[in-house]
Amino acid sequence: MFDTAKLEWTRQPRAYTVGADRIEIVTAPHTDLWQRTYYHFRNDNAPVLQMRTQEKYFSFVVKTEFAGAQHRFDQCGVVLYLDSENWLKASVEYENAACQHLGSVVTNRGYSDWATTVIPADVKTMWYRLSRREDDFRLECSPDGRTFSQMRVCHLWEGAGEVAFGVYACSPEDSSFQAVFTHMDLTDCRWPAHDGQPPDEDGL
Repeated sequence: MFDTAKLEWTRQPRAYTVGADRIEIVTAPHTDLWQRTYYHFRNDNAPVLQMRTQEKYFSFVVKTEFAGAQHRFDQCGVVLYLDSENWLKASVEYENAACQHLGSVVTNRGYSDWATTVIPADVKTMWYRLSRREDDFRLECSPDGRTFSQMRVCHLWEGAGEVAFGVYACSPEDSSFQAVFTHMDLTDCRWPAHDGQPPDEDGL
């Protein structure tokens, strides 16, 4: 079960509601999460709503709705935010009337990357599943909440101890929209242990 009463704001949005099974966030213009890479700017002012845990193995599921996202880079999704230089997120970013970017960002020690795929602009809902196995993480997405597809497997250099995870929404340019989060669930880790090639022996 996911208890929204345990959630805390890293930064509060301009308007929001938090219920037992529904969260709504209204974004403010010029809010974003990004660190350095390629663009050479640093943005660290997006609203982030999270709970803390020391549990080493878990999965968090959430459904996002973003019908009002109609300006370039409007986005909302799942996030695991440790501090301004160490975090990951997954979302759909609006691009134009024809397409959007479904993708993820991993930021390690102050440098972000961005892995994306293009999807149609009429997609207005997306599910995410974030799984943790110690300091490694898996991001998945689903159009229906039943069948999930892997987006990426990644490592956070500062992710071995207590972490915080939850949801975020932002509008990097001059826009605002309402993001809705529902069907939140916290479960045992749905990311199975690796059963293929064994780890290298120490010293090799």
